[in-house]
Amino acid sequence: MSDIVTGAVAALTEKLGGAGFDGSAKFAIEGEGAIVIDSDGVRASDDEADVTMTADVETFQAILEGELNPTAAFMSGKLTIDGDMGAAMKLGGVLS
Repeated sequence: MSDIVTGAVAALTEKLGGAGFDGSAKFAIEGEGAIVIDSDGVRASDDEADVTMTADVETFQAILEGELNPTAAFMSGKLTIDGDMGAAMKLGGVLS
């Protein structure tokens, strides 16, 4: 597992306050790996999820650090979403 994924798992766990997520979402970080967020919390995994969001490392880190709004990233083509858009929007609210 890459340092990027390890750091992202810790950051997302902190943002969720240790709570789980109603549904499942996967962040695929190009060239690094994937992170799944679900009712069990956050973990490095490539399991199937209700929605998969794909971005490069820079975009993902900007979203995590609050420098880039997830909706703006999607609208500009920096973030692609495959699956349940409702789950993506719900997670976007948690990350903002």
